Amino acid sequence: MRRQKWKLHREERGNAIILMAFALMIAITFLGVVIDGGHLYVTKSHLQKTANAAALSGSQELTHSEGDVREVVNEVLEAHEEIGSLGELQITMEESLTVNLEKNVPLFFSSLFGIEMVDVRSDATAELGVISETTGAVPFGIRETTTLNYGETYSLKVDSGDATGGNFGILALEGPGARVYEETLREGFQETLRVGDVVRTQTGNISGPTRDGVNYRMNDNCGMYDRDCDRIVTVVVFRPIGNQTNYREVEVRGFAYFYLLEQMDRKDDSVRGKFIKWVGSGAVTGGAADRGAYSARLTY
Repeated sequence: MRRQKWKLHREERGNAIILMAFALMIAITFLGVVIDGGHLYVTKSHLQKTANAAALSGSQELTHSEGDVREVVNEVLEAHEEIGSLGELQITMEESLTVNLEKNVPLFFSSLFGIEMVDVRSDATAELGVISETTGAVPFGIRETTTLNYGETYSLKVDSGDATGGNFGILALEGPGARVYEETLREGFQETLRVGDVVRTQTGNISGPTRDGVNYRMNDNCGMYDRDCDRIVTVVVFRPIGNQTNYREVEVRGFAYFYLLEQMDRKDDSVRGKFIKWVGSGAVTGGAADRGAYSARLTY
């Protein structure tokens, strides 16, 4: 009887060892999957964030040159240590940029089963849209009907009296008064302007404030396509309300970018500069007149 009980006890111990070994194998397998899966997730997340940053940054140059787009993308990839992951760039000037990143990721636990590497891929697409609301506009405006020749020099005439003649207008974005007007020209309108907003025109003697405001911005010695350049100003595209030649209010229809070319002296009655196609900051909600002011957004 004792010998039979001992035999049963040994069989139970053997079964327990087998079950423990099986459970341990499952635990190790689960741990390996977690380790490899976590490693892949972190790598994929980093790669996607890098692709997003490269697409958004590179798209800022879609109105300039393809060479600048590639240069900016490479700078972002180098900063994130992913320059070797660049697979393909799809560049459509003035429209969109797609960045494709690919990377072979080594595995740890799965290599025991012959799976040593996994290909991870991330894509990001940034598209340009016409800005319909933004901050920082200066109190200059052009009619919606004005046809712009980008890169051509324009002289925006500033009359000492009524400043609503021709295709150009002076706007009272912050309210009436020459001093307020000059401050807005120097610093930009800090509130958001949207398509459909109605603003009043500026009257009175604004030749001096215009000269002082323009010359203040001209202290920034920057080029036409430099980022954070005070000489690149946001101009309102408007539609006159009421009388088309002697209007007092305008409706915002969009925005344009104007590069200030030179300082004004006391004899000048015009602001000289060039309208440029430019990717800046602002919301794209539709309905805006396209006058070269764009914002980039990820569309994946």
